[in-house]
Amino acid sequence: MSKSIAQVLDLKNDPQLIMEYEEYHKKVWPEVLAGIKESGIERMEIFRSDNHLFMYCVVDDDFDPVNDFPRQSKVNKKAVEWNKLMKKYQQKVPIAKEYEWWSLMSVAFDSNWFNES
Repeated sequence: MSKSIAQVLDLKNDPQLIMEYEEYHKKVWPEVLAGIKESGIERMEIFRSDNHLFMYCVVDDDFDPVNDFPRQSKVNKKAVEWNKLMKKYQQKVPIAKEYEWWSLMSVAFDSNWFNES
């Protein structure tokens, strides 16, 4: 089975930096993609509105975002390099907890709550 995780982060509000960020994401390093899969993420999508980012992930049921997102950075040197590079473009949202970079979001609505059995 799978579950969904959502997170939010802002980009620095600079059109040049935003363009560079998107260009990097059109050519993500293969080691980073491998690390995403190895950490239990089945699918990751990042959406952008202006300088706001929304990440949606489908993950294994036992995936723990607090531990499993940072885990790939501990074992994958290219992921560490990638994350360091991306911080040039990113900034935490004001509500992010001290230990968060991407801030976890809670579910406000799910149409499956209303499916009849």
